[in-house]
Amino acid sequence: MKYSYGTAGFRTEASLLDAAIIGSTATAALRSLELKGKTTGVIITASHNPVSDNGVKVIDADGGMLSVNWEEKCTNLANAESKSELELLIKEYIAPSTFQASVVIGMDTRPSSPRLSELAKVILDEMSACYKDYGFITTPQLHWIVKLINENSSYSIPSNPPPLVLYYDSLCNAYCNVFSASTILHRPILTVDCANGVGSLPLEELSKRLKDYIDIRLINNDSCNYKYLNNGCGADHVKTTQSPPVNLVDKMIPNQLYASVDGDADRIVFYFTDKEKKFHLLDGDRISILLVSFLKILVQKSRLPLSIGVIQTAYANGSSTVYLNDLGVQIICTKTGVKHLHHEAQAFDIGVYFEANGHGTVLFSQDCVKKLWNPPTGISDTETNAIVVLLQLSQLINQAIGDALSDMLAVLSVLGSLYCDAKGWLSMYNDLPNKLVKVKVADRSIFITTDAERRLIKPVGLQEKIDDLVSKYEKGRCFVRASGTEDAVRVYAEASTKKGAEELSAKVCSLLK
Repeated sequence: MKYSYGTAGFRTEASLLDAAIIGSTATAALRSLELKGKTTGVIITASHNPVSDNGVKVIDADGGMLSVNWEEKCTNLANAESKSELELLIKEYIAPSTFQASVVIGMDTRPSSPRLSELAKVILDEMSACYKDYGFITTPQLHWIVKLINENSSYSIPSNPPPLVLYYDSLCNAYCNVFSASTILHRPILTVDCANGVGSLPLEELSKRLKDYIDIRLINNDSCNYKYLNNGCGADHVKTTQSPPVNLVDKMIPNQLYASVDGDADRIVFYFTDKEKKFHLLDGDRISILLVSFLKILVQKSRLPLSIGVIQTAYANGSSTVYLNDLGVQIICTKTGVKHLHHEAQAFDIGVYFEANGHGTVLFSQDCVKKLWNPPTGISDTETNAIVVLLQLSQLINQAIGDALSDMLAVLSVLGSLYCDAKGWLSMYNDLPNKLVKVKVADRSIFITTDAERRLIKPVGLQEKIDDLVSKYEKGRCFVRASGTEDAVRVYAEASTKKGAEELSAKVCSLLK
């Protein structure tokens, strides 16, 4: 088979992944050499995919995703048809260096992960790389570790790797400080669906450490029983089906908050049922709105000159965009994909991005953090307190990548600070009715978009027909974009009524046939 490295790295049926593991591990070592021995990472996971699948991603030295410049090289290394071709590519890509490659590796709890991890270590040995195996670890935790190593000269691989306990210390200390500074008056209850994945392990640790501050109740947390991984549970299941996971069906307490993480704990969604047992999803759009609303209040109280921006994709509900405009927050719409969102968020002192699926984070620029650490003298208690909370949030929220666990704690701290419950969170704005469908096409490559994938420039004339249909519906909006993985296009439609959204979707879909 032919591999193609994308936002999710490589992902396929586990028995077909060996060449991808070899190529990705070689890429991590080569990238480390190019960066003069800075540490990179290899994480073995297939996130929300079925247990029979697995995957692999390379973590760059800044703790983020692999540099776009290396994606093609990684693809070529994975597709090498022989060991001699692989060795030739390595010679072509290797940078002259007196340094030794440094790589950390980790894996999720799938039954195929240990074998694939051992294969990665064989490649690192062959390339004379230094490495540290962190074993079972969430994807965001390994990203956090890579960032920490490269920002702190006291750590090195393999002689002095940072212990994972530092991750827990950082999150828990920051949460407790926000809790105290914001005078949060109650101990929230949160039931978390762990998707029976690797996130079960750190969630158990956090529930123990924060027991005096949060009542965290775990379900679907059997990470040892492989057949249950992502089976009727997890963030992707809840988001897709708009319904509770297994072990919560007909068991949810009205108006109590619940959450689901995905298989490798880089996504989280929240939800609750009302007294009429109606299910309400609080997805990535809602998380973004909640966090930026609180951050805007803190920045205003701090009186510091800090810019705040929210990064959205075309899939963001139109009502959320209206809310942000009314809030006076700058919005940037970019292409779908975390790497695009993350890049745009870096343009602000405080950049917030979340995909609707619950993957996202809040980035605090280095300049912003310096201002928070060194506030002006002679400021008021109100200004001081706001600066303290902003600083603690910058330490609580994972600065490397979206992290379900740190996002969970950030949401709970904001809800507590605002004295807001699940119903209050939902009432911040009303989603416009929408419909997302997939339409099979003969050739997806003919669909070319512009304006952050919101408008088509090819096929010529199709966008004008879509515009004509949209104009017939109140608050109508619709876009068509090609799938990144199959010959299909995705059609997203919004309107002021459910009937209108469904009609608009159906009419646009008919244009594609």
